[in-house]
Amino acid sequence: MGEPFYITTAIHYPNGRPHIGHAYEMVAADVIARFQRQAGRDVLFQTGTDEHGLKMAQAARARGLETRAFADEMSSHFSGMADRFHISYDRFIRTVDRDHYAASQAIWQAMVESGDLYLDRYEGWYSVRDEAFYDEKELTGEGDDRLSPQGTPVEWTAEETWFFRLSKYQQPLLDLYAAEPDFIRPDSRRNEVMRFVEGGLSDLSVSRTSFDWGVPVPGSPGHVMYVWVDALTNYLTGTGYPDASVSNARFWPADLHLIGKDIVRFHAVYWPAFLMSAKIPLPKSVFGHGFLLSRGEKMSKSVGNVVDPMALADAFGIDALRYFFLREVSFGQDGSYSPEAIVTRVNAELANAFGNLAQRTLSFIAKNLDGAFPDAGRRDDADAVLIEEVVVACAALKAAFGDLSLSQGIEAWMRGVYACNQYIDVQAPWSLRKTDPERMHAVLGTLVRAIRMLAIAILPVVPTGAATILDLLGADARDHAAIDDDGWYAAQVASGFRLAAPKPAFPRLELPAEVA
Repeated sequence: MGEPFYITTAIHYPNGRPHIGHAYEMVAADVIARFQRQAGRDVLFQTGTDEHGLKMAQAARARGLETRAFADEMSSHFSGMADRFHISYDRFIRTVDRDHYAASQAIWQAMVESGDLYLDRYEGWYSVRDEAFYDEKELTGEGDDRLSPQGTPVEWTAEETWFFRLSKYQQPLLDLYAAEPDFIRPDSRRNEVMRFVEGGLSDLSVSRTSFDWGVPVPGSPGHVMYVWVDALTNYLTGTGYPDASVSNARFWPADLHLIGKDIVRFHAVYWPAFLMSAKIPLPKSVFGHGFLLSRGEKMSKSVGNVVDPMALADAFGIDALRYFFLREVSFGQDGSYSPEAIVTRVNAELANAFGNLAQRTLSFIAKNLDGAFPDAGRRDDADAVLIEEVVVACAALKAAFGDLSLSQGIEAWMRGVYACNQYIDVQAPWSLRKTDPERMHAVLGTLVRAIRMLAIAILPVVPTGAATILDLLGADARDHAAIDDDGWYAAQVASGFRLAAPKPAFPRLELPAEVA
């Protein structure tokens, strides 16, 4: 087992069905988790649903359902989407899980023991939609038209609640950001959070008495925890907290919390403050990714541009969507998608460049060599040059993915794909079949080696199609070490392996009428 690596997505709020942003975040986290497994790390990957809070209780009431029954139904849409998109999670956590209640009450108790919780009366502005409290200075608009910084309605709330001494952690948080520049990424989010904390922190109301759908506050009848206390604690629940003797305890502190940019404050201010109070080590990094916009516009029900990710999956296939999400958008920034953009990008790169390269090379071998791997043949300098270009492209992908520069990593990988296409067009093995069969063997053998390396490198992004190509080649080893394994080809030849006639691993897309 390699060094532990713990990655989480935000746990998604299931008061509505999943949208494309949920799929995007899950896919990005999945690619990172798969990549780290290839690197030999011992990975724990957690995603799930955040099912408490007033918003869920209200949505259930509107449907005429018991809140738990509503939560069960809605959570199943998210786990179903995760499975459909080939998300290789180790745990799909739900905040209604029994061990999660235990973890939430344990961290609460630890904050009590630090003297950081006190009972008082809360009067202030609350957004049900954000499940967040806001200071007057953060609001826009006047009177009944006041809105939160996210543009959501706020209402005046007054009730007895427990407060967390967030103000006490202003300087420790600023010291953390200074000492650990990668704690919040990318830099734009880090600067935003630092400005917020430098502006002064108010103590935070962390319990509610106006509804009962949540984790009960220990020793305080009638109080349930503020949804964010319990939601954030999910990351600890997955590691067995508070039981340090369980095997998953080795995964804390988390290596990466991957979240949307709109909830960075909760993860980069409240969460480390809670953990400092509870004397629990802090996660290593919080990465706030951007939004996926529909034709450049933020998705909203009122505009009518909310797209069901399952409909996109039906229209384009999973590999195509996974590739598009990570190739099209510079990770950390906002990106835009449209059906036309998906078809254009996927056809140009995945279908025409890589898929077609593999298809024509392996079909040629299946047809003309009866599926037997080519002999060494007569080599040329161009062969070694191509292999070197592919090695460099795969190494650049690995370096970029290790730094969460996902689109740049795929761009580097494409340079290796383009080099192969240039090579096959110049070498023209179909012409060599008649004029110089020895040279043809060397060219085809070089291409098989290159295609295998490229397929292993891109496996985290397009697991089904890349695995199809590797299965055809009989390439069982698929970790990073396998990319550099130059003895693989000779071993396949010696074993007498024959490849079957291939079907396209990455078929071309058509623009479906109903999505267009």
